[in-house]
Amino acid sequence: MFFQGTVAHNKIRKLGLFGVSLALSFASYAQSQSDPLPDDKLAPVPTTWRLTNETWKLPAGETLGMVGGNLLFDMSDQVKLGVGSYGAMRGQRGGFITLGLAAELNQKITGQWSAETGLFVGGGGGRGSGALAGGGLMLRSHAGLSYDTQGFGKFGLGVSHVRFPSGTIQSTQPYLLYDYAFSSLFANGWLHAPSVTQPALNTLESKLQEFSLVYRHYSIPGSVVQDNGAAQHRSMQLTGAEWLSYLDDRWFLKLESEGAMGGKSNGYMQILVGAGYRLPLGPGTAVKMHFAAGPAGGGSVDTGGGLLLDGGIALQQKISRSKSLELSLGQVRSPSASFKANSVALKLSHHFGIPSADNDVSWISLASFEPQSLRMRIVNQTYLKGSPNWRNSYVDKSVSNLGVQLDYFLPGSNNATRVFATGQALAAYSGNAGAYMTGLIGAGVQTSLGSNWFAEAEGLVGAAGGGGLAVGGGLVGQANAGLGYRMTKSLSVMGTAGYMAAKGGEFKVKVLGVSLAYQFTGFAQK
Repeated sequence: MFFQGTVAHNKIRKLGLFGVSLALSFASYAQSQSDPLPDDKLAPVPTTWRLTNETWKLPAGETLGMVGGNLLFDMSDQVKLGVGSYGAMRGQRGGFITLGLAAELNQKITGQWSAETGLFVGGGGGRGSGALAGGGLMLRSHAGLSYDTQGFGKFGLGVSHVRFPSGTIQSTQPYLLYDYAFSSLFANGWLHAPSVTQPALNTLESKLQEFSLVYRHYSIPGSVVQDNGAAQHRSMQLTGAEWLSYLDDRWFLKLESEGAMGGKSNGYMQILVGAGYRLPLGPGTAVKMHFAAGPAGGGSVDTGGGLLLDGGIALQQKISRSKSLELSLGQVRSPSASFKANSVALKLSHHFGIPSADNDVSWISLASFEPQSLRMRIVNQTYLKGSPNWRNSYVDKSVSNLGVQLDYFLPGSNNATRVFATGQALAAYSGNAGAYMTGLIGAGVQTSLGSNWFAEAEGLVGAAGGGGLAVGGGLVGQANAGLGYRMTKSLSVMGTAGYMAAKGGEFKVKVLGVSLAYQFTGFAQK
């Protein structure tokens, strides 16, 4: 079994083995390569969007209905790596949410049946889960069978085991699974497009995407109460991000994640998945309608079992070829509790197209797309005491967080100095701060120090809360400086030191970090 031995030994052994597994898989997948020739082929990467549903058994006979979402990339025919989140949707602990990393081994049994086993390592908690989640470290192993319908995705079932080593949650249960497979087109390392002297006869189709930075205001009726029965504060401010992927020129799928940064509800978080319709009204103007649902809670907000429903309408206006502003009106409601609110949101959106490819493609066929330098970092950050009352208890104990950071390097930067936009999502896994989470966005600069070494500096701002950390309304800022080493053209490691503080709270910490990064090239329509 995965979970034997002492708690301390478990933490070190599991995190170490998982980190080694990730590093070896990335290293074998991310081999150094030269810039391509026009006729070179690029193979799409099989990608899986997974939903799971299971019910955990908690102490004292309590149950917790958890829905998981994972994004997994094929490293080989048998190995998948990715990121994931699990959130409460049934029970009494709305706001119990975890974030982390996932790895899986797959073996085909027949043409349509396959077996899988895997491991998730993450952090989180919420809704009075201090003793249950402990420091927040979550380990989940699973084994199961799935059937490929060859047209409508994969359906599966299996058994999972979940444990919070520093808490009291330990549960084995069946799960149901749905996989939706698609292809992602990207190349290892940061590559330049080859020189093309003649136009391509066949260029790839483009799939429209939107990425938005979101500021949201909730107006909350007086009838809404907190999870302890006290009156809920009448407003809440949130910040976060939204991703839309268009199925055609009108219909889209959406994923958004937001956290509280004002309104006395720090620690509140929502992750919503849904669909919508965009109706053009004229050049650059459109009306958008959407419906979404997902886990939400924390910050004493009464979302019951955790399910939140969201619907709304928006007016979108383009302000440039690739940018737009959007004003959205809507309402959110928890069907199992008192929480509901009228929502007003302002969004700044970036529109771009990505190539649609199911088979190997030549670089000539990508002539209408611009290579984009991207990076994904698996990040560990440890908070060290920076003020006497930076948390409500355990003030002399550090807090460690695990998560993912995504970076987009702006085109036009020279080779020696590159500017990037960045975003990160982290959750606590040790330090008796289970349920603490943070989501930040910002910008940074990278400077080359030679063929392999580089230095970085970055500044970020966003929302944080939970776990008894004194972040006030939830608005925080962070600055980091780092030194990194490129092991291959695609793989690097970096150590960072920084400082993080909350506006309106006593939260001030020194931050030590280490990350494993994968550099890759994506494509956006010119």
